[in-house]
Amino acid sequence: MVKPTKVRKSLYNAPKHVRRKIISSHLSKDLYNRYGVRSLQVRKGDTVKVMRGLYKGFEGKVSNVDLKKMKISIEGVLINKADKKQVPRWIDASNVMITKLDLSDKVRLEKIRNIAKIKNKVIEEEGEKVEQTSEEIKPEQGNANP
Repeated sequence: MVKPTKVRKSLYNAPKHVRRKIISSHLSKDLYNRYGVRSLQVRKGDTVKVMRGLYKGFEGKVSNVDLKKMKISIEGVLINKADKKQVPRWIDASNVMITKLDLSDKVRLEKIRNIAKIKNKVIEEEGEKVEQTSEEIKPEQGNANP
């Protein structure tokens, strides 16, 4: 059994490439059916829906991803400070669901396709289904050993 203090310490001391993977959340059912991937890293520009907390049900675009805090901020999710200023409310990525992906980066789309290919899932693209399966090796009929 791992102590909670050790888990917290490993999170606080985690390098950037590990923190980046921690900031991930589930995809909506539509996106899951389309891409065959259950969860992805949250990026600036993605549209997310808050699933837990005070802002439950709110849907908006991700305006910032903070690797140090390991939290995200969403446009429109604001809190009031004592001096009447409004600042973004930082939300944990595990408490949101991605409803629309920002696919302006072609590398991200290629990564999604590769993950689906590994898992042998069916991908829907622009209304057509594309089967992504690994190639099956067929044994040659002439070289069969008795």
